[in-house]
Amino acid sequence: MILKKIWNFYYEGFRDMSTRGKKLWLIILIKLFVMFAILKLFFFPDILKENFHTDKERIQYIEKQLIITNDKK
Repeated sequence: MILKKIWNFYYEGFRDMSTRGKKLWLIILIKLFVMFAILKLFFFPDILKENFHTDKERIQYIEKQLIITNDKK
């Protein structure tokens, strides 16, 4: 029952929104897509997959880095 009320609240709000509001939401969604999908692909490569071939090697590297980080504190 409460989920239906929440759904109706947002559904009615978006349905009754003005043209300007809908355009702003479209701009927000496009910006979020660009930030999380496109930028991630080009600027944040998966370094662990590139440098290590197996999960075991990745785990050992991360463990080593965590131990080194904790020793410096």
